[in-house]
Amino acid sequence: MTDIMIIAPCTGNTISKLTSAITDTPVTMAAKSHLRNNNSLVIAVSTNDALSGSASNIGTLLNRNNYFFVPFRQDNPITKPRSLVFDPEYIIKTLECALDKEQIQPIIL
Repeated sequence: MTDIMIIAPCTGNTISKLTSAITDTPVTMAAKSHLRNNNSLVIAVSTNDALSGSASNIGTLLNRNNYFFVPFRQDNPITKPRSLVFDPEYIIKTLECALDKEQIQPIIL
C-alpha cells in the first residue's frame, strides 16, 4: 500500500473511466484500490480534448475528494486549441500538497 499515487500522463480516456468508476485497466484498478483507502490520487492531465469532450470529466474530478491535479496549461493554442498538458515542474510540489489533502494553486498556468 502507498500513501499517494500519481497517474502521469493521464489521458482523457483514463479520466473518463475514473469519473464513471470503470475499472477495466491496471491503472484504473490501482486507482480504485488506492482511493478506497482514502488516499490522495494525483492526476497529471495530458489530452487533446480537455477543453471539449473531457472538460466535464475533468470538472467532475476537480470536485471529488482525494483527487488532486498537477497544474496544467494549453498544449498549443494555435494548432491544438482544445488540448491541455500538465507541467512536469510541479509534480513534486503537487505530491507534497496532496499528501496534506490540499490542491496546489494555481491549477491553470
